[in-house]
Amino acid sequence: MTEPNAELKEVVENGSFERMGIHYRIQHILMFSSFIILVLTGIPLKYATVGVSRMFMYLWGGLEMAGRVHRGAAVVMIFSAVYHLAYLLYRLVRNELSLEMLPTRKDVQDLYGMLRFFFGFTDERPRFDRYTYWEKFDYWAVFWGIAIMAGSGLILWFPVQTVTYLPVWVLGMAKVAHSDEALLAALAIFIWHFYNVHLRPDVFPMSWVWITGRISRKEMKEWHPLEYERLLRQEQQSSLSSPLETGSPETDSSVHHPG
Repeated sequence: MTEPNAELKEVVENGSFERMGIHYRIQHILMFSSFIILVLTGIPLKYATVGVSRMFMYLWGGLEMAGRVHRGAAVVMIFSAVYHLAYLLYRLVRNELSLEMLPTRKDVQDLYGMLRFFFGFTDERPRFDRYTYWEKFDYWAVFWGIAIMAGSGLILWFPVQTVTYLPVWVLGMAKVAHSDEALLAALAIFIWHFYNVHLRPDVFPMSWVWITGRISRKEMKEWHPLEYERLLRQEQQSSLSSPLETGSPETDSSVHHPG
């Protein structure tokens, strides 16, 4: 168990703090690595008549092997999703789960404020808390993406079992949903997400949080000022009410980060 506000003290002393715990980092690595493999095997199947698709099929060892790799990556992605949900439930049971990732009215206000900033109507960006509106969008987009991709993919993987219990036209719907959602997800990741975490000038060539799990004080002050100020206030209050100064019994509490 950690001492009171140990994480906050580390912020002040080392200039950085944990933003993604090890479990969230593992889940993220499993998710994005399986996603990339799914794209590199699935998109060539979608556009099989295009010349470059044949090249990718050759690299994977042919159509049959590409299908096997695709299904293997799908299993890894489904596992990472189950792992994430199970870990959220574990933290909920332990009363450690933060709800800061839930969308709020402030996210709509921040989006409006950011548009005004982009178009030059104001010189100041919105002041973000722990998560920005685009980080929340990235997070929740995975939920409906996994539901559609995994559901339709399992139907296409087991067509005989599917038509045993469902109408045949379900196969056609699953094929369209799987194909279109895959293309949408690939565009969203490689354009929207990659820009925010890799190509944005202040993070290029990438944000290192997914590897180290930590964010610098500079980044915190610039992109998450509300959380930064809140942490400093908590640290100041902790210092004022420390056991050495007040003589009160030491409590065992720590700051919980949702990742």
